Amino acid sequence: MSLAPIEIETGPRPTASVILMHGLGADGNDFVPICNELDLSGIGPVRFVFPNAPVMPVTINNGYPMPAWYDIYGPIGDKGEDEAGLRRSMASIEALIAKEKTRGIPASRIVIAGFSQGCAMALLTGLRHAERLAGIVGLSGYLPLAATTAAEATPMNRDVPIFMAHGQHDGVVVMSRATASRDALKALGYAIEWHEYPMEHSVCLEEIADLGAWLRKVLG
Repeated sequence: MSLAPIEIETGPRPTASVILMHGLGADGNDFVPICNELDLSGIGPVRFVFPNAPVMPVTINNGYPMPAWYDIYGPIGDKGEDEAGLRRSMASIEALIAKEKTRGIPASRIVIAGFSQGCAMALLTGLRHAERLAGIVGLSGYLPLAATTAAEATPMNRDVPIFMAHGQHDGVVVMSRATASRDALKALGYAIEWHEYPMEHSVCLEEIADLGAWLRKVLG
């Protein structure tokens, strides 16, 4: 990662952690304001971890360097996936999970979350993690390396709660791509809590409220 993660604790001695990955071209500051909108007071102190993706040339943006978890060669799904980049970033996120464990947060109290490219990383990492997580959150994104999911997903997270949300007018990750990911996960037996909103490639207050309710449920 290009920079150390941003960390915010809602109180002393956190008992749960939420690791939230930003989208393409953003950084760890992008979702810091969400901490002030989520009402998690009923579940005890929470540590939010906002990693920063490495800066790399991104093919779809004419090779311009920007924060990215992996390269995008063309319109999503049209020109293959950057498997090497995806797996490198997955290893970095696994290191963050390991760090939380060393600080006393068990896997069962860790939520992996992300927006857009960060959503892809949350699904990729969370489904393959060796211990049962508290949950996985995918916002405005899709399931990467879908063809390998069944073979690589760990039995420990077969019943992990998954929150997925998407904008009905998203022109970056189109709705059909998101629903195909949702349906692929459902076909593998995962329980998905699905939400959609009349928005573009963004986040809305209703979505944050729904996410807060879900987090209170899986971490309560």
